[in-house]
Amino acid sequence: MLDAGVRNFVFSSSAAVYGVPREIPLPESHPLEPYNPYGQTKAVVERVLADYGRAYGLRSISLRYFNAAGADPGGEMGEAHDPESHLIPNVLLALLGRKEHLDVFGTDFPTPDGTAVRDYIHVSDLAAAHVLALERLLAGHPSDVFNLGTQEGYSVREVVARAERLTGRKVPLRERPRREGDVPVLLASKAKAERLLGWKLRHSDLETILRTAWAWHSKPFP
Repeated sequence: MLDAGVRNFVFSSSAAVYGVPREIPLPESHPLEPYNPYGQTKAVVERVLADYGRAYGLRSISLRYFNAAGADPGGEMGEAHDPESHLIPNVLLALLGRKEHLDVFGTDFPTPDGTAVRDYIHVSDLAAAHVLALERLLAGHPSDVFNLGTQEGYSVREVVARAERLTGRKVPLRERPRREGDVPVLLASKAKAERLLGWKLRHSDLETILRTAWAWHSKPFP
């Protein structure tokens, strides 16, 4: 990239770089202590970018995603993994009868209903943050890192209940033990992105996330 003349780099990082939270909501200043290979690889790239900034003047912004969710409001693009591991599409696939049940991993967390709480951010708001990050670099600002989350959390049971209300259907549940490494609560501090990027959330309320994802998952595909 340096040989090609690239001097500005926006990197899709992850909240997984933080590991087990020492404080909630998580600020960007939190130590990087990833506990799985995915988070470790993201942290390594962030460090490489910092090294290249010092050595070669490559300026970069790392965007630490929390739980990306939802679908294109226009219905053209959505989330489809095989196998699917994310909560919201799995909830919707269970509602559509494409999965026999939804596995709920952990019902004994120290949260109000015993299930894990996560911060869900709509993909359209993520996309807007990338544009703002690139504009900030092109305006000459230094390298930086930003959380992309809403600073609000929903438990697994809350997501299920909202989806059931939206669709008028019932999610078949199967309770399973906690997965190793799962933390009870993971929430972003969004103050820095709002202050320095001018980022504003437009689609990331849970109702919009579920409604756009349901519209995409429930439409017929060729």
